[in-house]
Amino acid sequence: MSTQNRLEFESVEKLALRSFTEKAYLDYSMYVILDRALPHIADGLKPVQRRIVYAMSELGLKAGSKPKKSARTVGDVIGKFHPHGDSACYEAMVHMAQPFAYRYPVIDGQGNWGSSDDPKSFAAMRYTEARLTAYAAVLLDELDQGTVEWQPNFDGTLEEPVLLPARLPNLLLNGASGIAVGLSTDIPPHNLREVVAALLLLLDDPGADEKALARVLPAPDFPTGGELITPAADVAAIYRSGNGSLRVRATWEREGADIVVNALPWQVSGGRVLEQIAAQMRAKKLPMVEDLRDESDHENPVRLVISPRSNRVDADSLMSHLFATTDLERTLRVNMNLIGLDGRPGLRSLRGILVEWLEFRTATVRRRLQFRLDRVDERLHILDGLLVAFLNIDEVIRIIREEDDPRAELMRRFDLSEIQADAILNLRLRHLARLEEERIRGEQSELAAERKRLRATLGSKSKLVALVRGELVEFGELHGDERRCRIVSRPAAQALDETELVASEPVTVVLSLRGWVRAARGHELDPATLNYKAGDALRSAARGRSNQNAVFLDSTGRAYCLPAHTLPSARGQGEPLSGRLNPPDGASFAGVMIGEPQTRWLVASDAGYGFFVQLAETQSRNRAGKSLLRVPEGGEVIVPAPCPEGEFPGQLAVAAVSSEGRLLVFPAADLPELARGKGNKLLGIPAARYRSGEERLVAVAVLGQGQSLQVGSGARVMTLKPGDLAAYAGERGRRGNLLPRGWRKVEQLSVAG
Repeated sequence: MSTQNRLEFESVEKLALRSFTEKAYLDYSMYVILDRALPHIADGLKPVQRRIVYAMSELGLKAGSKPKKSARTVGDVIGKFHPHGDSACYEAMVHMAQPFAYRYPVIDGQGNWGSSDDPKSFAAMRYTEARLTAYAAVLLDELDQGTVEWQPNFDGTLEEPVLLPARLPNLLLNGASGIAVGLSTDIPPHNLREVVAALLLLLDDPGADEKALARVLPAPDFPTGGELITPAADVAAIYRSGNGSLRVRATWEREGADIVVNALPWQVSGGRVLEQIAAQMRAKKLPMVEDLRDESDHENPVRLVISPRSNRVDADSLMSHLFATTDLERTLRVNMNLIGLDGRPGLRSLRGILVEWLEFRTATVRRRLQFRLDRVDERLHILDGLLVAFLNIDEVIRIIREEDDPRAELMRRFDLSEIQADAILNLRLRHLARLEEERIRGEQSELAAERKRLRATLGSKSKLVALVRGELVEFGELHGDERRCRIVSRPAAQALDETELVASEPVTVVLSLRGWVRAARGHELDPATLNYKAGDALRSAARGRSNQNAVFLDSTGRAYCLPAHTLPSARGQGEPLSGRLNPPDGASFAGVMIGEPQTRWLVASDAGYGFFVQLAETQSRNRAGKSLLRVPEGGEVIVPAPCPEGEFPGQLAVAAVSSEGRLLVFPAADLPELARGKGNKLLGIPAARYRSGEERLVAVAVLGQGQSLQVGSGARVMTLKPGDLAAYAGERGRRGNLLPRGWRKVEQLSVAG
């Protein structure tokens, strides 16, 4: 490579890659934080919002003027002050015009500017028109009175204000949200009258604490109304720390049999709420709701109608459920990060924001007064020179006519300044009349009195504070309105139990030998007649209601719980329980139970031991179930038997039969009720015969007074009436008596009558 082509690096700055990337990232971060994402405490605006409002004022789009196309405004903004995308600029403009987004809109839009149901459904900027609202004057009226600093625009051809001289704390009135690098802000909107009351309190008593402020400024006020249900203590804690979360709830009322939602939480879409409710209806989780309608229109921006199935539906419970499961109740984050008067971002408390904004407002008023005082002094200085000219009009005319440099001669002859001499030379002939002298003296008198007032106000802190206070009262009366979001104390929303949301219908839960489960409507079905997979057959069946839980027992004695309404239909062959539950390896399912939580079932092992258990004790949400019956090694679980409805144990009797055909009937009162365990001996099976497999317990049943016992052997069924059962009665734990020959291979016991 030749020397001529070799790059010379001696003059190039060398910087470590780590240092360069760190500096570049920090520079970018500060740009995003200060110039894009966070609002300033002074006017509560981000740069793009500030430039939109200023550009519209420069276009003459005040509240009383004729609106212009939004594209014209966006063009001026991005062409003169904000060289970024037009769509993002227009979206920021739309946001300031939406009455459901801004508590006090800054822009008055004409055309389609979106809706609370879909805020981004606004028309393109070539179709819409806009002008500023009357409230925007709060931000702009003092702009030309020396109240703020100015800076060059992006190309240096124009100047733009660094801040707007807000007469009210727009930051609190309209709130703000934004995401920066490592920082985010979510400031809720507030009511103007309440904010002004808090400012007046601080002006009267600078030492007022958060408790005193809470009496006049209790909570945010959202433009869409609703109810703020966060406790006052929690709101006070949020205002002290600057962050936290608020709970806002929709409001509703009864209209005849219907429930009408007439206000939604801030930033919640009515369409989204309807979708959430409709999804629950499709999933059959809202059986008490018959119909759902959206009757919103221009007169009623929010009107969602929910029609219960009957007048017996508890509307309060239904709405509490919907508050807990839909966006009818929403959590709003509060994170009051902002750019302070020192130009640094930081988290502020409510009191800190109010105090700092009052500092800004006082400084702004002082600058306005000083600017006016300077203009008054300048005008009085000019009037003094003009008065000299009128008193010496002939000499002035001579100097102007005869002297080569009349300005210098006027200054020398009458001891005038350059400004005064220029004012005299710029006088028109018609202003040389005698009445003009009287006008000058009158103006001097008025300006002298005004100067005295200005100096007195600037020289007195109390008068300056009184002026700020009076203006706040004036603006509060001009732009203030009533609170929209009610502050109420409500209990926490509670979702209804899943069983309460399911229609109560009779069902028969069927369990097969291979552990497949299904649920058939009604109690008339004979489970044995259902179609099963090849090599599979009926294991157990239980009758209950669709809003109850079905409990399954496996061969290890563990119990599992599933809602009956979630089980597959009996029109098919069902599905394996192992897909929903996690039984131990090698375990199979032995039986199913269903009923009210207080119903009792008899559970037993083939070793001849068992006990009564309330169904509530068997239920568990754990996929792995819970231990219920202790089964000996190598033993099996017998299909559980339900207790007849009525007094327990009362006149109930337990029937137990062994594989040898020995039947024992004994009082149910002799068997304990347990929550889990091995239980007590039902039938006296010798241990040696059980271990060898010669004899085991095969079935149990619980009989009510006057009921018959059906003994199933293959396809044959023998019915033992109450009088016949006396031959098999005995004490619990006895061997029992043999059934007649031909009926000793018992497969099942059931109750009849």
